[in-house]
Amino acid sequence: MITLTIDGKEVTVEDGSTVMQACEVAGVEIPRFCYHERLSIAGNCRMCLVEQEKATKPIASCAMPAGEGMVIHTLSESVKRAREGVMEFLLINHPLDCPICDQGGECDLQDQAVAYGQGISRYQENKRAVDETYMGPLIKTVMTRCIHCTRCIRFAEEVAGVPELGALGRGEHMEITSYLEKSLSSELSGNIIDLCPVGALTSKPYAFAARSWELTNTESIDVMDAVGSAIRIDTRGNQVMRVLPRLNEAVNEEWISDKTRFAIDDLNYARLDTPWVRKRGKLQAASWTQAFGAIKKALKGVTGDALAAIVGDLQDMESMFALKDLFASLGSERVECRQDGSKIENGCRAGTLFNTGITGIEEADLLLLVGSNPRLEAPIINARILKATRHLGLRVARIGIPYDLTYPVQELGNDAALLEALRDGKHAFSEALSAAKKPMMILGQAALGRADGGAILKAAHDIAEKYGLVIGEWNGFNILHTAASRVGGLDLGLVTEGGVEGILEDAGSGKCKLVFLAGADEFDTARLKKSFVIYMGSHGDAGAEVADVILPGAAYTEKSGTYINTEGRVQQGTRANFPPGEAREDWTILRALSEVLGHTLPYDNLLELRTAMEAMLPQLESLDDNPAEDWDAFGGSGKIEVGGFGEAIENFWFTNPIARASKTMEECDVAARSEDVRTGTDG
Repeated sequence: MITLTIDGKEVTVEDGSTVMQACEVAGVEIPRFCYHERLSIAGNCRMCLVEQEKATKPIASCAMPAGEGMVIHTLSESVKRAREGVMEFLLINHPLDCPICDQGGECDLQDQAVAYGQGISRYQENKRAVDETYMGPLIKTVMTRCIHCTRCIRFAEEVAGVPELGALGRGEHMEITSYLEKSLSSELSGNIIDLCPVGALTSKPYAFAARSWELTNTESIDVMDAVGSAIRIDTRGNQVMRVLPRLNEAVNEEWISDKTRFAIDDLNYARLDTPWVRKRGKLQAASWTQAFGAIKKALKGVTGDALAAIVGDLQDMESMFALKDLFASLGSERVECRQDGSKIENGCRAGTLFNTGITGIEEADLLLLVGSNPRLEAPIINARILKATRHLGLRVARIGIPYDLTYPVQELGNDAALLEALRDGKHAFSEALSAAKKPMMILGQAALGRADGGAILKAAHDIAEKYGLVIGEWNGFNILHTAASRVGGLDLGLVTEGGVEGILEDAGSGKCKLVFLAGADEFDTARLKKSFVIYMGSHGDAGAEVADVILPGAAYTEKSGTYINTEGRVQQGTRANFPPGEAREDWTILRALSEVLGHTLPYDNLLELRTAMEAMLPQLESLDDNPAEDWDAFGGSGKIEVGGFGEAIENFWFTNPIARASKTMEECDVAARSEDVRTGTDG
């Protein structure tokens, strides 16, 4: 420990701390532009200058290690003059764009110019002008505003793992550029917008749309993947204007994926906002009474064994619980949440979760990826793995398709049969697993979605036991889910014999008379044409095309919902705006329908519904905790077939109805494909 004096106050900090960190411990605010807690130290903006006794000149507190007995002054006249001088130099070439800059109102340069600047300028020379840099459809650049803090460069290299940004030139002629003037290929590129302390990098889809003081901020949870990133939804009136990250050290730190940030433009457009009923082969707008009447008529004489429901990837726990109760009242237990055909079961909970936890990745020393591409399936988790490989010595090996994950990977091959060789100790990698102190495995949906997915799950279980992946308090066995609703659906028991494929076969043969799709679109819905199909969702996707009745539901920003992320962490989203037109929250639709059908569900409000859920699943009472589940047997019998794994996600930009309806996601896909053609890579 080191003790030093800051503004007359003694402070003790850990070895290796900087003077800036010591000042923060002392409660002293130090201005900065280039410094960021999660990036390497650059020390190039000089805004953090402080005075050190016996030093010949002010020191950069972000780069100076704290030393025993140091005496630091942060409020002296020399520090004041130094900061004013630095600010004056920064503003020499900065344009007077504040009235039209999207950063206005939440700009570090504005705030610090007021707090630490002189308020006058002595320079009369012409300001420099810099050409704009193309960074793709997401990032709007006005590089004349750039103050060369290099945060964006360091983020791209150190967090995103895609070193596509850099600096050309020196001094006043230095320019931040993407070198080849192409789209940034990272799925986390939008975070440089938050990092930029000026208006040089802003959101292109959000450009000139709103001012920060016009917006209402709502804290919520992302549902674009199963990570459950903490987000802030900014609305103006009833429109969602933007989504920003919230700090959550245990999950997403302060980053979010580009899909989370930008796939929101369609929430205000392309929506299902009124019920529809198919008459004489064509869908026609209808009232709620007519829609419910058509469902009641279709159910007449249909027994429970002829009913089935499929739950989509974005559903909240409340709607799934209500759907399960409604079908149970109709005599059917056939509600399925695994619309991708995953063979995962709901018996042993430890066999369904990311048990290590996202923060636990930083404790592991060896990681085996099996049929998983975390860069596309969970960019936030991939960034955490990159962090562990760079700074904590984590080694990564993979059984699956070779793909650039932004960190070194030992390729074991793309053959599911390798799991049996590992289980039997007949593979060279077995020695590495045995020698690891805290090994972990990530089993992806590309492995579990195969016909032999149950046998693969059993083999993974056996490997975990044999090589000490589960020992003491350490559980290194992890399932990486891709759907926000999946863990919650498994906990609710929404698993049926034969899965979605069984429902589709029975629908094709006429055995299944009615199928209810709760936002389910990720399979061949054309196979349901012989059944009466009810679709409840927010967007008119594949399920709505074959539906006989469409019930307009609420998107995730328009309802207060409970989700369980891939770790088993219970999270609650908050309603930021209201559904458009006649659309309603999903559970309220099911509650109203149950009354029409004569099987009224026993809850009239959200509190009563959540109380009933908690009675069934006590784990819902504990919010935002990473659970430690008991280890037990799981997986199916059978032999693992020889052959490689496919891809759980073929196109990162189009994984759900909301993303597929987004014009911004379409532009990203077009840009990515054009870069693939230009560089000759596989898309």
